[in-house]
Amino acid sequence: MPAARESLLDAAYTALARRPWSAVRMVDVAAAAGVSRQTLYNEFGSKEGLARALVRREADGYLAGVDRALATHSDARERLTATAEWTAALARDNALVRAMLTGCWSERLPSPTLTAVPSSSAVPAQRRADGPLPSPGDFVALVRDRAVAVLTGPGSDKPDTAELARSCELVVRLALSCVAAPPGEGGVPDLVRFALHRQLTG
Repeated sequence: MPAARESLLDAAYTALARRPWSAVRMVDVAAAAGVSRQTLYNEFGSKEGLARALVRREADGYLAGVDRALATHSDARERLTATAEWTAALARDNALVRAMLTGCWSERLPSPTLTAVPSSSAVPAQRRADGPLPSPGDFVALVRDRAVAVLTGPGSDKPDTAELARSCELVVRLALSCVAAPPGEGGVPDLVRFALHRQLTG
């Protein structure tokens, strides 16, 4: 039941914004979503399963935003700038995304293990959530590879894929540094454009 699952994840996310994960109760999440506690357990199996599904959803949402940012412009520098802005802005506003991208999990957040856990769930989405979760290094590689794929697509004039990959990774790592230490005047766009000035043309 996808609608119930999304409602439960929304309720868990809202509860997490109000109190530490250790104080979030399954019965309260179910009540806020308007479903029974049994439905919650059927979908996620346990509180740990709910945490993994919530982290997986936020990870997927972040990567979907990366894809949108890369599709926003035709110029390579602007595409990468939009990706860096999205990364820094979402990490600023979403504590789970910030923790996933930096590896710094506060005591307020769930901290599911990144490795796969045994899953006997009948729910395909939960079996996926029970699989391995991306580490900060995985996110760097995922975003870099998505950017390279877009920038070397049909009609691209970027023949040096290795150099392009280095430039894309530079942008991702620069965006993550802006999460840890927000930039001043000019913000993320100025930093990215300056860093890419000699790397990319177009």
